[in-house]
Amino acid sequence: MMNPKTAMPAPRDQAESVAAPSGRGPAAVERSWTPADAAELYGVERWGAGYFGVSEHGTVVAYPDTDREHGIDLHDVVRGLASREIGTPVIVRLPGVLQHRMHDLRRAFDDAITELDYEAGYSCVYPIKVNQERHVCEAVRDFGAELGFGLEVGSKPELIAGLALTQGFDDMPLVCNGFKDAEYIETVVLAAKMGRNILPVAEQAYELRLIRDAALVHDVQPRFGIRAKLAAPGVGRWAGSSGIRGKFGLTVGEILHAVEYLQEVDLLDGFRMLHCHVGSQIFDIRAVKYTVSELAHLYVELIRAGAPIEILDLGGGLGVDYDGSQSATESSVNYTLDQYASDVVHRVKTVCDEAGVRHPMIMTESGRALVAHSSVLITDIIGAKSFRVEPDPDLVRRALEAGDPPQPLLDLHEAYERRHAGDDGMLEVYADAEHALSEAINLFNLGYMDLRSRAACEELFWAVGSAALETYGDDMPEALGHLPDRLADLYFVNVSVFQSLLDSWGIDQIFPIMPIHRLDEEPTRRGILADITCDSDGRVDRFPGDGSPKSTLELHEVPAPGSEDPTGETYYLGIFLTGAYQETLGDLHNLLGDTNAVHVRRGPNGRWRIETLVEGETVREVLSYVQFEPENMRRQLRHDVEAAIEAERLTPSEGASLRRFFDESLQGYTYLE
Repeated sequence: MMNPKTAMPAPRDQAESVAAPSGRGPAAVERSWTPADAAELYGVERWGAGYFGVSEHGTVVAYPDTDREHGIDLHDVVRGLASREIGTPVIVRLPGVLQHRMHDLRRAFDDAITELDYEAGYSCVYPIKVNQERHVCEAVRDFGAELGFGLEVGSKPELIAGLALTQGFDDMPLVCNGFKDAEYIETVVLAAKMGRNILPVAEQAYELRLIRDAALVHDVQPRFGIRAKLAAPGVGRWAGSSGIRGKFGLTVGEILHAVEYLQEVDLLDGFRMLHCHVGSQIFDIRAVKYTVSELAHLYVELIRAGAPIEILDLGGGLGVDYDGSQSATESSVNYTLDQYASDVVHRVKTVCDEAGVRHPMIMTESGRALVAHSSVLITDIIGAKSFRVEPDPDLVRRALEAGDPPQPLLDLHEAYERRHAGDDGMLEVYADAEHALSEAINLFNLGYMDLRSRAACEELFWAVGSAALETYGDDMPEALGHLPDRLADLYFVNVSVFQSLLDSWGIDQIFPIMPIHRLDEEPTRRGILADITCDSDGRVDRFPGDGSPKSTLELHEVPAPGSEDPTGETYYLGIFLTGAYQETLGDLHNLLGDTNAVHVRRGPNGRWRIETLVEGETVREVLSYVQFEPENMRRQLRHDVEAAIEAERLTPSEGASLRRFFDESLQGYTYLE
């Protein structure tokens, strides 16, 4: 019998081609599930930006250059990694996607510049805080060198990394943001004197004095920028990072005083960049237009005041459509890349032309939009836990026959017998069952109900709820809107949300998640995801939906934890668009460290190949981060083992097994293997 709680509604465009649920009217003609149905169900075309699709074999395929002839089958990659003893969870990085994203950004601005007769150029500097992994930064540098792109740093350690990355790339722009001290500024000035194309951005007025002092000591004419604190309000989760109450930047009045100061100390000629920060993940194009207009007008006035500004740096903000809704919501954007580029160029050009001022070079600090699509976190499902659809008949019988059964048990049994009441009666049946369960819990807590009766009440209630799901399907009455979530399966994923998906926990960021195989089978379960940490917050229960987030994810049947899968096949999930921030923000909750990461490209023979392997952290490594010295721990364990052998609590062979487990675990992956 089909599990009533997991009967899945068909996608909207196919609703009439699938048999109607029992008791819901005449059945339509049945047809089989196809991979195209899976692509529609999970919205791959909406959020994938052309980089992902579903194959005819029911697997997820990555298309690094969006060409359907150049696919990389992600399920084939994971199986190939397993044969190389590279386990999941694993981050599959796709340098081809990163390269295509960078070229597409270059193309969008070049097209806008040509179409609008803009008389200056464009450059993007990648903020390495978005993903500081060396291999990612090196790929950005290498691809960016041919596009005239550069890097942005925001701290002293990032400055050192930026100087190392640009060795041999002296012309590459290196923009320095963030708070600065004298040592930071002196390093920048010396790097500029050495020949690097480096620009410090003054975030506070005192930083201009530091630049002057370093310039005098080293006898150079520095080039620098000033960040403006504009009035334009931000939008979204990071609205507070811009506007008058923003953390960084000089107000208009402070900039005027800065210009006067620079004239006094003969440093005005070094003022070459005007910078601002629109925000992060700007979902509404109107916010971009408003900010760019204000910055362009400020630029015009500063040019008239004698500042030789050449570059307008708009900062970050270019968003990513995580849920595929193309809307002005926090997990989406209501504009395209071409529209973004065109509006930016048009706004700057219009303001400059009206004032008769030369067009500045436009620069953006787009990070999220470059790297988000280029990484996929793939993990395995350990097992799933679901509520019983049918109560244990022996449990219910024994509870009912045990003396005088409590009234809530009788009421729940009656509701269970009426569970096929149909549309008209199901609401009343469920309400009776819910009330009876509440009464049962109260009686149990007061000591008036035994454990067997309590267990029978719960199982009867879940069966009634499952019947309600089967009865209403997608047409769930508002009064039962909570029911699908309440009865959702719990799928255990071999990953730490806090290490690999921190934004999902920290700011409720939605990420596209779907199986990477079995997509030629119709998913028959709805579930939420729980990670392997001991934290109850280690779960994912928000997923991209059709226009609004949904709280459960359609998944395939898998065994319960600890049970063997009769097919012998591991069930894999892909978590997409994780290239931005997730790797660098992750923490060591439960001492679960960095995951394995591989850079995968399509080779000339049409098959995928591993370009770079970055092994995940071992138990030894993460223990050392929190000052647990492995060698001391080994000595302590050996001492305890010998004491246990001497006391005859362990045999020598058992002691050797324990020591061997300890040593092997220290060298092993922090995740389940």
